[in-house]
Amino acid sequence: MTVSPPAPVVDHLGGLAARSRAAVLDRTEARLDAMLTAEHSRWAAVDARAAVPVDAIGELIRAGGKRLRPAFCAAGFLAAGGELSDSRVVDAAAAIEMLHAFALIHDDVIDDSGLRRGRPTVHALHIDRHRERGWQGEARRYGEGIAVLAGDLAFSYAGQLIQDLPAEARQIWGRLVSEMIIGQHLDVTVAAESLPDPKLARYIANAKSGHYSIHRPLELGAAIAGDATSAAAFEAYGTALGEAFQLRDDLIDTYGDAEAVGKPVGADAEQHKMTLLVSLAALRDARVGELVRAADWDGAALAEALTSSGVRAEVERRIDELVVQAHQALSAAPISEEWKRELADMATSVAYRDH
Repeated sequence: MTVSPPAPVVDHLGGLAARSRAAVLDRTEARLDAMLTAEHSRWAAVDARAAVPVDAIGELIRAGGKRLRPAFCAAGFLAAGGELSDSRVVDAAAAIEMLHAFALIHDDVIDDSGLRRGRPTVHALHIDRHRERGWQGEARRYGEGIAVLAGDLAFSYAGQLIQDLPAEARQIWGRLVSEMIIGQHLDVTVAAESLPDPKLARYIANAKSGHYSIHRPLELGAAIAGDATSAAAFEAYGTALGEAFQLRDDLIDTYGDAEAVGKPVGADAEQHKMTLLVSLAALRDARVGELVRAADWDGAALAEALTSSGVRAEVERRIDELVVQAHQALSAAPISEEWKRELADMATSVAYRDH
């Protein structure tokens, strides 16, 4: 039986929750821009080349993005009763986006991706620059080195931004960071081993994406507001929605449009990523199992096999179920009805995004 998720609801209270969240995000953008501008000036005064990693971070952040993680941090803070004037939530939201920049820059090196948010990735840009200028050494090592250092700098900036958070919030931050990094490590390792394991694939999806994108930002925001009563509801909501988010990401990478997404699609197949989508299909369909054991994966054949095996439809149903679970978790949350509606709408938007 297909479980139909609730449709988005209309906020009859005038959208105060959404407007408050947007206000925090506007201040977050200003915080990020001010930090990056100051850092550029600081290092450019030493030497123009010293500002290169700062500018790499700035170009990525200013290129856009969904700002999903800062949005959930702001939502957790405001839903838990945080005051809109509290600058700590702005620092936390900015830190999460800076951490995301760190993760993306390094992830693009790991996956050898050439495009991010419609622009060349940091390592690809600097590989080309090295080649065009005929510099010494290997262009690939140079470009990847610049990207690793730019990512490290973004990680450093994130750490600076969370210094004034309460102790409980800093502990949550530590869990968020370690989960994301260990999840990424497992993702790389399982891809190398090419062993389908849906249970481990689900754990990886939650560790490197679900907890990091939804659950921990919500929990972090609530901790800054000094509230622990919503933790259980936010965990149930965030864990369900986080898995739905990652499953949608898997579908987009397999069936999406690169121009709409702003990055190459099919990268999971190129990198032999043993996603939950692929793991389920490999165990169900012998043809998929043969495809994933091959030295080079045929992305088009794999996509067709995922559809014909019924796994694509199964994953869509699973996303429906997870959205329902996320909505149901909100019913027990000790937050206002307005914030229950706002978080329900955010869940639907995240799970059914097309890019």
